[in-house]
Amino acid sequence: MSDRVKQDKRIAEEIIRLRIGQMIVNEEQKAKRLKVGVHLAMGHEAIAVGVSEIMREGDYLLPTHRNIAYNLVRAGAVRPILEEYRLHREGLNQGRSGSMNMLNPERGIIYTSSILGNQLAVAPGLAMSLKMDNKKNVVIALGGDGSIEEGSFYESMLMAQSLKVPVMYLIEDNEWSLGTHVKERRCPIDTESLARSLGLRYLHLKGNDPYAYIKALREMRDYAILTSSPVCVEVRVYTLGDWRLKTPEHPEGEIINYHAGPAPEVSLSEWPIIRDNDEDPIHVLIKYFDSTMLAEVAREQFTTLQKEVA
Repeated sequence: MSDRVKQDKRIAEEIIRLRIGQMIVNEEQKAKRLKVGVHLAMGHEAIAVGVSEIMREGDYLLPTHRNIAYNLVRAGAVRPILEEYRLHREGLNQGRSGSMNMLNPERGIIYTSSILGNQLAVAPGLAMSLKMDNKKNVVIALGGDGSIEEGSFYESMLMAQSLKVPVMYLIEDNEWSLGTHVKERRCPIDTESLARSLGLRYLHLKGNDPYAYIKALREMRDYAILTSSPVCVEVRVYTLGDWRLKTPEHPEGEIINYHAGPAPEVSLSEWPIIRDNDEDPIHVLIKYFDSTMLAEVAREQFTTLQKEVA
């Protein structure tokens, strides 16, 4: 097996691990064994793995309240995350941060905010400190499509561009805010035009292909550092685990997209795919690997994680 094939398989294993890890957390939520609400991100695994893959020592990552996928991939384990949700001292932050403010400074996650868009405003200052210390690193600031409605999004990009500092603004667009679809709550926002109006290089990602994501994200990271300037990446994600509620107004079933808490119709499984199309990052892996091999990887990850959290 070549080094490239081994690397590609490792990335596939990580995506599957993230999915099963979240499914374990989901089961704990359904059983009401957690002390805090958790924002699941099943369906976000490809971009989370992509970001982690391009990060280098000294890079900073500023996630949102929906940070579970990023914390799982950076921690490399499920148990410390689960214990944090239980508010136990064995947790990643000794049970002091809960879910929406979880940190992992040793792995670059030095600030997470439960306030919508708040982490975006912190990014230029951190990037300025990197520039002053002549470090060849980048600050990756995450936001959802709801965060681009906040003034901090525009003001942060304006400051980062004015200071000429390396920030990667990464917007995860799942088209939902709480339980409301974007079309129900506001007019469209052209993120590309907004970013380019300030002179930021812009990239749109979709399709959940982790290998394409890694290549594109690495190029954007290198560009931000080389030019000492901010960039903006928007990625289409699908937060999986929704369900349909039949009502007199919606006899066919109204889509219920949960914001936080458990996904009631998702069950822990050795084959953790949720949706049989490219909206699910695990389904995308079938384009690269034999499904039998992927099923074996999933069984191994399932067994390993079950033992880890037992």
